[in-house]
Amino acid sequence: MNFTVSSSELLHSLLAGLKVITKTTTPILDNFLFELRGGILEVTASDSETVLKTSLQIDNVIEEGTIAVPAKIITDSLKEFPEMPIELKTMEDNTTLEISWSSGVQRIPFFDGSLYPELPPLSEDKISVNIPAESLCSGIGYTIYATADETLRPVMNGIFFDMTEDGTSLVASDSHKLVCFTHQGICSEGKYSFILPKKPASILRNLLPKTDDMVNISFDGKNAYFEFDGNILIGRLVDGTYPAYRTVIPKNNPNKLYLGRLELLNAVKRVSVCSNQATSSLKFSLSFNKLTISAQDIGFAISAHEEIPCQYDGQPMDIGFKSPFLVEILSNLPYEDICVELADPARAALIVSATEDDSKEKISSLLMPIRIPN
Repeated sequence: MNFTVSSSELLHSLLAGLKVITKTTTPILDNFLFELRGGILEVTASDSETVLKTSLQIDNVIEEGTIAVPAKIITDSLKEFPEMPIELKTMEDNTTLEISWSSGVQRIPFFDGSLYPELPPLSEDKISVNIPAESLCSGIGYTIYATADETLRPVMNGIFFDMTEDGTSLVASDSHKLVCFTHQGICSEGKYSFILPKKPASILRNLLPKTDDMVNISFDGKNAYFEFDGNILIGRLVDGTYPAYRTVIPKNNPNKLYLGRLELLNAVKRVSVCSNQATSSLKFSLSFNKLTISAQDIGFAISAHEEIPCQYDGQPMDIGFKSPFLVEILSNLPYEDICVELADPARAALIVSATEDDSKEKISSLLMPIRIPN
């Protein structure tokens, strides 16, 4: 292998792959796979469950080839280079990769590329759909924070992709909160679904371009392929059945609270400073066009309350929420004004946009209440 490439372009490709590589018992996976053919350098990174393959156009190729290169060594090295052309060349001993530039040379080991595992194949009955990159990026961004970290219920540790003839939803929940992002303009020919783990979802979100370019998603019962901009991200899917999330999203709640999202978020942050450290509980006291948020920690003799301007003509009620969960939801919503729909103090609150618009994208956030201390 012998080629010349921009140091910054190669580094950009390697940094994306470095997020995939984690501690592994398979030594070859501590390396990047370099495959150079037809003027294209394909760089593959894998941890056996998540695989990322990026492509880089190479204009100056002397010799093609396939090698495995230590990921941390070559990445750390390229971080120290300014933008400049560098030459990568395998030496005759078939174990050394020489990296040379205008004023110096570096030599690092490489390994036989044939030892690197092949990409996991998809079955013949795979499903393929196309989703705009910007919508996919938004859907992951609005939901990924709500995923769980559970060993007993691994299905909750990923984002549920639910595709129907009426639209596509991305759903995440940790049992305390649930977030559903729905795009009514992205429809499939049938009803399909899969659960994408948090790690590949996070990597995918950071790589996706903020454009309307299409992302091709192909999946079977084991893996999902995401192809875009010459890149391929492969994620091993979570095995299991996702809970029937639609049944827990309340409909036609009679009590509706309208107010500014940032006004509520900032008030919650201020008042929660005085909440009990063990429970982080906040009390919402609702009456006609009046919301009072309060918190206290008797053990430390601290308390706080704040009244917030709002629109509310439902039943008077007191309801409790855990402040960190509420802050997470409010921080990740894009809406200027929100509507908090309530049934009673024992049922979940539904947080949606305060206005009905023509957008095909909709975010519904569900937050379970907690018992208010006496």
